[in-house]
Amino acid sequence: MRKRIIAGNWKMNKDVAGAAELARAVVAALTVPTETEIVLCPPFTDLTTVAAVIQGTPIRLGGQNMHWEEKGAFTGEVSAAMLLSAGCSHVILGHSERRQYFGETDETVNHKVRAALKAGLIPIVCVGETLAERQTEETAAVVARQIRGALAGLSGEEVARLVIAYEPVWAIGTGVVATSDQAQEVHALIRQLVARLYDSRIAEVLRIQYGGSMKPDNAAQLLAQKDIDGGLIGGASLDARSFVEIVYA
Repeated sequence: MRKRIIAGNWKMNKDVAGAAELARAVVAALTVPTETEIVLCPPFTDLTTVAAVIQGTPIRLGGQNMHWEEKGAFTGEVSAAMLLSAGCSHVILGHSERRQYFGETDETVNHKVRAALKAGLIPIVCVGETLAERQTEETAAVVARQIRGALAGLSGEEVARLVIAYEPVWAIGTGVVATSDQAQEVHALIRQLVARLYDSRIAEVLRIQYGGSMKPDNAAQLLAQKDIDGGLIGGASLDARSFVEIVYA
């Protein structure tokens, strides 16, 4: 049985005070024990603040990005070791906004995935198609290319440790959400591809999240699908009550 994982991607939101307030609100709202793995991914400047708030709770901490090198002349970047020292257990890699605005490629995502796994972080590897690609029926080909690129050179055991987040780009921050059938179809394709690349055992334990305007009113239907093991939550993660409703969905 795969453990459900709900991660909140705060993106470029919340200063230190706001991050502390939001993290405290999430902790306070988790009044009922849950088996769901919960991860908060604030901006880099908020990591240690949020780490202090969630200390002693089941909530885990994640970074929103990292460089693949251990150290060096890479102004503005952070390493896996830096994330670990701030209290992180997870890191989001290859998010569509990183690909769109900052030139990330399948190759650079692969470098980061390998570095994260080597350091002991759990990568949340994002894949997904644009609206144009969906309209031209390229979804399967695009997602397969991104999966193959991200996982290149990894062993089956390494793949079993990471999380894949399917995020249709056309549904991120737009309020538009894939239907549960559309989301399940792509999640199943991802699992089938991993089974072909590795084996059915690895594919069965791999956790695949949906990320694309998941909210309290659609979370239960999405999370009821066979191959959807959680959510990578954007906008709704900035409201503690909404985020925790998704955790309990």
